[in-house]
Amino acid sequence: MKKIIMMGAREDEKAFAEQWAKDHKIDLTISSEVLDNSTYHLLEGQDGISMQQTMSIPTEMYGRLKNDGFTQIAQRSAGFDMHDLDEAKKQGIIITNVPAYSPNSVAEYTVGSALNLLRHTQKIQKRVTNHIFTWDKQILAKEVRSLKIGILGTGRIGQMTAEIFKGFGAELIGYDSYQSEEAKKILTYVDDLDEFLAQSDLVTIHMPLTKDNHHFFNKETFAKMKPGAFLINAARGGVIDTQALIDALESNQLSACAIDTYENEMPYVTKDWSGKKLEDPILEQLIQREDVLYTPHIAFYTETAVENLVFGSLDACLSVLNTGTADTIVNP
Repeated sequence: MKKIIMMGAREDEKAFAEQWAKDHKIDLTISSEVLDNSTYHLLEGQDGISMQQTMSIPTEMYGRLKNDGFTQIAQRSAGFDMHDLDEAKKQGIIITNVPAYSPNSVAEYTVGSALNLLRHTQKIQKRVTNHIFTWDKQILAKEVRSLKIGILGTGRIGQMTAEIFKGFGAELIGYDSYQSEEAKKILTYVDDLDEFLAQSDLVTIHMPLTKDNHHFFNKETFAKMKPGAFLINAARGGVIDTQALIDALESNQLSACAIDTYENEMPYVTKDWSGKKLEDPILEQLIQREDVLYTPHIAFYTETAVENLVFGSLDACLSVLNTGTADTIVNP
């Protein structure tokens, strides 16, 4: 019987994992620990690894895994920027991801966040808490149908986001280095990035994090955006230079933003920090600002998505163990 360890597991994943193990007759160990040097001993006796963590593993660990007979790591996420793909490939370690666990979950979050930003929900709730029931320009809203929505990245999630926005009657434009014929049925591509940014009243980010687009949104990028635009990031935190984002909000170059992923979230996300002082002043600023809707990487977090992530990761893990390959390899 094959033995697989599922690391970084949460309570909400366990029932799905246990059902998968029963259906596939696999000896599955479920651990809440993330993989690092201090927890490496948990891999002893295992054949395969499924993991969910945003922090990277030490580069030298890939060689250690190879020496101990491991051939794969199955990441339980679409993102895989936490892995050194070149080193993993060099050591013969196959990395897989779950690329399409529920595009709808992130798309719904994106549109919901847009509505909250446009209708000033956070500011209104704070005012109501203080018994301020007045109407004024601070809470005067824009209608979605009056906006030009810019979809940056037109893969599965970007297309589904565009489809939902289309139902509101908004004008949709897109930018992507690889244009999709399916996306063209929903939106109009703008070939020049600067023009795309200048035209968009609201930009939603749906691009992976790569070495080439780290801090894609920086001081120069924000300066090219339409003054007073809105920004939503439910992709990867490292795509945005957060200090530059705050500066753009301070100067009113941006009206507001929704941030579900933050570039330095790893020490905090999925952990209970109640009663503790945050050691990250930038994150504290994001949380305190009325023009920022910050959520802790939960855009994906639906029952459907969790089930698909667990099943997709474990399926890929077992496929590599049985056949030496899988459909979702990210370091071929």
